Order: sequence, then C-alpha cells, then structure tokens
Amino acid sequence: MNTEIEAKFLNIDHDDIRRRLTAAGATCVSPMRLMRRAIIDYPDRRLQIGPPNSYIRVRDEGDKVTLTYKQFSSLSVAGAEEVEVVVDLFEDTIKVFTSIGLEVVSLQESKRETWECDGCEVVLDEWPWLSPYIEIEGDSEGELKMLAAKLALDWSSAVFGDVMVAYRAEYPNLIADQTVGKLPEVKFDVPPPEFMKK
Repeated sequence: MNTEIEAKFLNIDHDDIRRRLTAAGATCVSPMRLMRRAIIDYPDRRLQIGPPNSYIRVRDEGDKVTLTYKQFSSLSVAGAEEVEVVVDLFEDTIKVFTSIGLEVVSLQESKRETWECDGCEVVLDEWPWLSPYIEIEGDSEGELKMLAAKLALDWSSAVFGDVMVAYRAEYPNLIADQTVGKLPEVKFDVPPPEFMKK
C-alpha cells in the first residue's frame, strides 16, 4: 500500500486560500466539482470497526471514477495507507461488491477543487454540515510544512486523518461510533442527523 503524507487545515475561507495559492504560483488543475462516493463494508462492519480502521470507497470525481481501499494506523501526518485504481463506471463497480455480499453503508457527497503547488496537491473541500477546509498532500512532511508556511498556514493547527477529524473538531460532543461512514446519506440536500445539530 502507498503511505499518504497529508495534513488538513480546518475552517478555511476558500476565497482567501485561492488568493494565497495564486500568489504562491499554484495552478488550479480541477475547479470545484461535486463528488459522490459509496462506502462499502461487510454486513458486520468489520472494516469500520477494525483494527485497523479502514474502508472501501468508490468515488465519482467528476472526471474519473476511483476504487480505493484505505486504512488508518494512526492520526498522524503519515498515518493513512491506501491502494487506489481508476475504474470505468461508478454503479457497476459498486455492483461488483454488492454481488458478493458486501453492502453500501453510506452514500456521500462533497465538493472539491484541486490545485498544485511546489510538488504538492492542495484540495479545497466542502462537506455537508461542515465548515470548509483544505488538505495538503505531498511526498514528505517537510514539503507539507514548507508549503503551509508559504500559504501562511499555522502548522501547529494541522490535523491528520480522514474527514471525521474535521467533523469531530466542529462537533466535539460526537462519540466514537458517531461517524459519517455510518450515516446512510451524507448529502448537501439532506438535513444533519440529530447528533450533529448545533
């Protein structure tokens, strides 16, 4: 599996970060687009329960469809590992898994814009019921720290892990088993669940 070196910065004004990225010489490689994903697990939810905490995801990224197995060994800059391949069809890829007894446990939407800067990928993310954030991914922690400094982002405020680290920061009363991966739908036109109401 490939280790992901990435950091998230929460509560980011996307217009402001676009200005900073442009000033830093970054290139927007994919404008804001709607992405949809299906999270797949066994009926007993053994991937979500872990260890390790993991999931299978089929994601329609607008310009391509990917199939990913991702696992988290720790909430650190290099705590995620994944295997990802490009596939042809969103629905048919899901059918491969449901045909052998796995289940779609969550259908999710997000919006994402992708930039490249100094050899790193910077994504501007929006999720339902969550303040906007960005994620920086690169080949080393040093690269991430240098780009964060160039963008005037405080490295000490970086968080690590999947999208749940952002939800837990915004909704600090969430208990361990309250995750978006367990919600049947995480979509912009669906109201938040009771445990995420402020």
